[in-house]
Parts: sequence; structure tokens; C-alpha cells
Amino acid sequence: MSVLEEILNRVEKPARYTGGELNSAHKEKYDVWFVFAFPDTYEIGMSNLGGKIIYHTLNQREDTLCERVYAPAPDMEKELRENGVELFSLETRRSIREADLIGFTLQYELSYTNILNMLNLAQIPLKSSDRESLTPLICVGGPCACNPEPITDFVDIVFLGDGEETTNQIIDLLIKAKKNGLSKHEFLLKAKDITGIYVPSFYKDSYNDDGTLKSLEPLYDAPKKVKKAVVSDMNSVYYPKEFVVPYINIVHDRAVEEIFRGCIRGCRFCQAGFIYRPIREKSVETINMQSKALIESTGYDELSLCSLSTSDHSEVNKMLTTLIDWTVKDNINLSLPSLRVDNFSDELVEQLNKVRRSGLTFAPEAGTQRLRDVINKNVTEDEVIRTCTKAFDNGWTSVKLYFMMGLPTETMEDIEGIANLGMQVIHAFYNNPNRQKGTGVQVSISCASFIPKPFTPFQWEPEDSMESLKQKQKHLLESIPTKKIRVSYHETPTSLLEGVLARGDRRLGKVILRAYELGCKFDSWDDQFNFDAWMQAFNENGIEPHFYTHRKREFSELLPWDHLDYGVSRKFLENENKKAHENKTTPHCRIKCAGCGANKLNGGHCDARS
Repeated sequence: MSVLEEILNRVEKPARYTGGELNSAHKEKYDVWFVFAFPDTYEIGMSNLGGKIIYHTLNQREDTLCERVYAPAPDMEKELRENGVELFSLETRRSIREADLIGFTLQYELSYTNILNMLNLAQIPLKSSDRESLTPLICVGGPCACNPEPITDFVDIVFLGDGEETTNQIIDLLIKAKKNGLSKHEFLLKAKDITGIYVPSFYKDSYNDDGTLKSLEPLYDAPKKVKKAVVSDMNSVYYPKEFVVPYINIVHDRAVEEIFRGCIRGCRFCQAGFIYRPIREKSVETINMQSKALIESTGYDELSLCSLSTSDHSEVNKMLTTLIDWTVKDNINLSLPSLRVDNFSDELVEQLNKVRRSGLTFAPEAGTQRLRDVINKNVTEDEVIRTCTKAFDNGWTSVKLYFMMGLPTETMEDIEGIANLGMQVIHAFYNNPNRQKGTGVQVSISCASFIPKPFTPFQWEPEDSMESLKQKQKHLLESIPTKKIRVSYHETPTSLLEGVLARGDRRLGKVILRAYELGCKFDSWDDQFNFDAWMQAFNENGIEPHFYTHRKREFSELLPWDHLDYGVSRKFLENENKKAHENKTTPHCRIKCAGCGANKLNGGHCDARS
């Protein structure tokens, strides 16, 4: 028995590390070895749609092998270190140190120390400046890549925006570089000219006396503004016909069909709603064809439609009719997350009645109309109650409502509004003459702590303090008069760290490194998060975390991500911020184009305007 086999016999869930799943890749010959790395456990990483797309996109190429690696759980890490086994890929169980490219996806800021831990487990130098050879190249992409500055010390390449086409371009370039014997620097000089590729080492930062960013100067003729990559046609871009099917349960264990990218809504708190613009839809025919192929190749009995707002697809009723025609017949459960309160139509309810019944989830986000106007939610209390009543009419007995706490201009009256809205939903259930006698209702209220993010109208706003959030959480619980409402909320120390890293600059690299040296990893896990160690890392490096969270920024301040172009203009975001403080809303994109500018990255086209 090999050392690795002995290790796998001793750890929890060995299937996290064995590979060999249905539809996983196996190749004998290839020119480039790419490792897709998710800095969290297998169950979480295997649920990531972006990883599935990149994995199968690259394995379509004859010259490329893409494999996977996930953060080992603490018991597996202990075994790897004690037995001198380097972190390995699932498919071939080779050390990822031998890979040509390692691509980490940045889905949340609290995964940064896991990236360092995974590199260390593979005996790869942590800092980009200490890796002199051409390979392995350490790359990052994903939503948090829109401000990668806190981790730029550790990465060679940042993928901005959609990654399908730029990843192929980087691989084409690397094949030529290896053939021609180029150095790492020579390769990066060519890579910087690809749209959607940002080379952090080609920029030099400097700071004002007050600690704000003074400049980020490009070197080596690097662009002053790096534009994100945009996939123009969602119908023609590659989408997997199959997914790797795990041997163990994962967080989202089902087939997933992406139906469009972007969002028409413009909620001012929502980073995804801005950085994924412009809106680009798939046709109903493409959605149906790809969904059938996934079900046939995986054997899943559940299909989930993925987007930021499923019911905002311009042909949602036709799409559901087409899908339900065969999913009901084949006993496939059709899952529709991300439904909107304001377009929960009779036609949509009729379609939902044909699929397996589950609880409904809606996101009013704020408890009062004033605050919903501030965040541009464009949803009224009447619409929430009318939608819930319609659901109760059709047999639903549980509703989950998502809110945020700590929003700009929020007061205790807004917090009480969350409880009041929950009670209004309960009254709507019991006042409904069509409800089944003897049944009860359950309303779940989930409150996330609001964190201002880059490329949103609230990127200049201060984050609410931990003390204030705790008071608001306490007040919400005291405002709930019935056990029919369940309340859950996020712990505040992790919110502080997430806020620092979300809007941080390059000076945070030494803090992240020190926190890792002090044992920090799996920071998004409550049982692993070490707040004191992080505060020690800040103190030792002379950096005040509240500088990044509690401070309101002026529009004139240079922000750490201002050299990155995600399409939405800074002027548009400034105007939206001003409107928020005036309690004014902006209609969604299909009512009136607000001129955000994102369409310019797509040849002037946006599906919201078609």
C-alpha cells in the first residue's frame, strides 16, 4: 500500500481526494498542464459553476490537460505535512508544483490565506517575485478579481471578467513561449496585451501622507486601464455537455444551466449586478439543448437554472414551458433560484405548480420603503405581500426572506421594519381564505451584514461597525413577536475582515502573509476563524483595519481598483451614490437605459436594450 493510500484510509471523506469521478478528464499527451484550484473544500469547490466551465473548456483542447485541486481539510493537511506528501491534483495525483498554470478562483475574500496554504503545501514559493522560472504561473480570476490588489504580491496574472476565451489565449501564448524558450518576464510582457489580462507586477503603487493611494503607475508599457474580457454571444460560447459527478454529496449536487449573464436591476449594494454587465442572454433553444445534454451525461434528477435573477429572462415563460415539457415527464426536479418579488406572475406560478414543491425565497433586502429606495431595490411592501399571498393561494407554507443589515443611512426604524414585514407575511397567510385548514406558516428571515464592494455605487461608503451591527441584531430579535419567524444573521468579526480585504490595497499583502504565518486559514469557517491572529497581523505591520472600513471616501480619491475597467463608468456610480442619499430610485434597464456604459465592452450591445 502506498503512503497516499494509507493516508486516505485515515482521513474523513477520502473521496475528496481520490478523483476518478464520472466525466473527469484523462489524457496521455498534451503540451500544457493547467490546474484549476478552488481555495476551499471539495464539497464547496465542486459546486462552483465557473470551475466546471473552465475545466471542460480546457479539456476540449487536445494540447491541454486541466485537472482540479481543492483545499485539503485540516485532517488531510496534517497527514500531508507529516508524511512529506505535496499537495496533488485529483486526476493524476501529481504535485501541482509541476503544473504550467495554477488558476485560483476568487469567490470570496476570506479564502486568501487558503491560497497561500495550498501553495505552501505544494512547496511553491508564495511571492511572485520569488518564482523566477516561467512555470508554474499562478493566476487568479472570479468576482473578487475586480480588486485583486491585496493579493498581488502572490500572483502573476489576473483574469478580469469572463474567462473562457482569455484562458485559451493565455494557453496559446504559453505554448509558444515554452517552444521559443521565453523567460517569465518575456511571457508576461506579451500576456499584458491580451484584453482581460492584468499583470500586477507591471504597476507600481505610491501613497499620500494621509494613507490614501497616490498613484498606481504602469511599467513596461502596460495599459493605464485594463479592460475586462466579455463573452459576446452566450449561444455560441462553449458550455459543458457534461459535468464531473462526485462520489460524495456536495453543496449543490445537481446539473446547472446558466441562462444569462448580467442583471437589469441595478441594486446599489450588489457587486455582481454591475461587474457581470452587460446583460447577455441565451436563447430558449440553447438553454433547452444544453440542459438535456447535462441531464443525459450526468444522470442527475435535478436541474437548476443559474443567473442573478431567473425570472428576468426576457422569455422566462416560454423557457419554463419548454423545460417543463420534458423534465416533468422524466421526473427531473427543476429548481428556480433568484426569483423576483415584482415579477412573480400568474404564468410563473402556473409553471412552478408543475414542478416539485419547495419553499420560496425572496429578497426585499430592507425593512422599509425609504431604505429600499436608497438601495434601489424597486420593490414595495405591497408587492412582497401580494407575491406571498399568491404563493399561499397555491399551497406554499414557507417563505424565506433575505435582508441586509448595516446599509447606508440605516436606522433602528429600518431594523424594526424587517420584523414588521415578516409579521405582514404571517398575517397574509392566516387571512388567506384559500389556505388549507390546519396548516401553519414558517417565515425565515436571513440578515447578511452589508459590506461595501468595489464597482458599486456604495464603494465610497463606510462599513457599519461591529458594535453597531450587534446592537441592530439584538434589536431585531427583540422586535420579533412570534416563534413563527426564525431569524439568522452573520457573525460580525468576519464581516470586518471581508470589508478590509474587499476595498484594500497592496499594503495588505504583508498582513495576509503574516496572518497565514500565524496559522490563519479557512477564515470563512466560524470554527476556524482566528480574529485575534488577524488583529496581531495588522498591528505588527502598522496597518489600521478601520482605515479601510469605517472611512467615507471622497469622489476625488483614487481607489485601488480605478485602473481596472469593468465597463460601468465611475461617473454613473457617483450619480447613483448621490441618488441613494436623496432616496431616489433608478428604473431597471428594460424600462429605461441609465447609460452605465457596460455595453461599450460588447461592441455597443446589451441584451437589456434589444
